[in-house]
Amino acid sequence: MLQEVTGRFVLDGVVNNAGLVQLRALGDIDPGEMLEVLDFNLLPAVQMTQAALPAMRAAGWGRIVNIASLVALGWTERTGYAAAKAGLIAMTRTWALELAKTGITVNAVAPGPTETELFRKNHPPGSASEARLLAQVPVGRFGHPSEIAAAVAFLLSEDAAFITGQTLFVDGGASVGRALM
Repeated sequence: MLQEVTGRFVLDGVVNNAGLVQLRALGDIDPGEMLEVLDFNLLPAVQMTQAALPAMRAAGWGRIVNIASLVALGWTERTGYAAAKAGLIAMTRTWALELAKTGITVNAVAPGPTETELFRKNHPPGSASEARLLAQVPVGRFGHPSEIAAAVAFLLSEDAAFITGQTLFVDGGASVGRALM
């Protein structure tokens, strides 16, 4: 987030939102492809956060929100993506500890199935994959991008100043005691 302060812009928030998924069963995972998934999902978050830290430290305030995924809890044919998003959650917790005394908070939002254009391309209305996913969401519907954005906006706000190192699952209850498939 860039805010204008006394005629200049100050960077006080970063949302790390990158994602690359390659569907592979365990026996079909190519190590090079898995490294590509890990690199794509993790390295930009490190680089963007490192770039923002000097300005945030100088201001004594900042917000970092990493976009993880419900898949971090495990999902079939998503070994690389699940590992990457679980890694992002671990980085969130580690960075929160490192930055706790600086006024900078670090949190993650882990969306569940969310109705985006890409989601609908892969899970058309009425398809078997849509029904399988919907059965895993206790509220009985998919999330909307605006609901994910609202969680991110809250974590970027002053109201979230006492929250750090946390992962907020915005998933309609899918992470609560469910066996994910």
